[in-house]
Amino acid sequence: MRIRPMKPCPPLARNKLRLLALTGLTLASLGGQAWGNVVTSVRPLGFIAAAIADGVTSTEVLLPDGASPHDFALRPSDVQRLKSADLVIWVGPEMEAFLTKPLAGMAPGKVISLAELPTVTPLLMKGSEGHHQHEDPHQPQNQGHPHQDENQAHDDHESGEEHHHHGEYNMHIWLSPDIARQSAIAIHDRLLDLMPEKKRQLDDNLRFFDQSLTKNDKNIATMLAPVSGKGYFVFHDAYGYFETHYGLTPLGYFTVNPEIQPGAQALHKIRTQLVEQKATCIFAEPQFRPAVINAVAKGTSVHTGTLDPLGMGIALDKGSYANFLLSLSNQYVSCLEKNI
Repeated sequence: MRIRPMKPCPPLARNKLRLLALTGLTLASLGGQAWGNVVTSVRPLGFIAAAIADGVTSTEVLLPDGASPHDFALRPSDVQRLKSADLVIWVGPEMEAFLTKPLAGMAPGKVISLAELPTVTPLLMKGSEGHHQHEDPHQPQNQGHPHQDENQAHDDHESGEEHHHHGEYNMHIWLSPDIARQSAIAIHDRLLDLMPEKKRQLDDNLRFFDQSLTKNDKNIATMLAPVSGKGYFVFHDAYGYFETHYGLTPLGYFTVNPEIQPGAQALHKIRTQLVEQKATCIFAEPQFRPAVINAVAKGTSVHTGTLDPLGMGIALDKGSYANFLLSLSNQYVSCLEKNI
């Protein structure tokens, strides 16, 4: 049997074949979907986004471990990551001032400003520059508040836009389980708009997040109950949502803006309370370990601990936000239980 040689393809046919081959390769490389990734400003927002996007798309965090949103400066590679992202999630300009200009030119549908969501704004807590972080009976109105130091207030004012600016509200919103729940819903809804074909997976992820948050919330409340009456100081005024939600007893903080050292009057007030044994612990942070904490605590019986409000080292996965809250709770307990 004689096999006839195949006729060569005409140029037009060859071009069509090449186009089909390239299209197939592109779809294969994208896993069948032309979708990029989600980028969040800080790690705790990445925990929430990763839970909702699990099995749907990837989640990246802009700030590396050890960095703080209070003084972060974008690198050219960071700007490129923002431009190539299909969805960027941040708190808002009062928290991540360094993102204000880069995000201004992005399409509104590609950015979620969590603090501006209509479901979140009613849950916002007054910030320290609104006189008191929260109207909590445990929070003394005239004790341990560095912003009442005239020199400190002047320094805060002079810092202006150069550093992270705390406005009317506390913008550490990821420390509120209630706001985290609303944030998850908003992320779910936006991803659903962008990828309606992934509705089932997105719905399942939101349901899992909601259920795990409820279960974890009860466990943490039980864990923190024995130390809820123990007084303590934190270095940075960031924990109001968490403290109020779980009924903790903060006596005050060293500074509103961690880039500005507390004034002498504020340190004197804190030192007086430590000497009078009104506080069990003083908490520093991994990003900020000022020598002033050790200096004030020297010669007293107060313990020192570390609180990590950014969840450094916690991997992004379906359960990472619950792990973050649990880790923070353990950090409180490990220091406050020492005098029980």
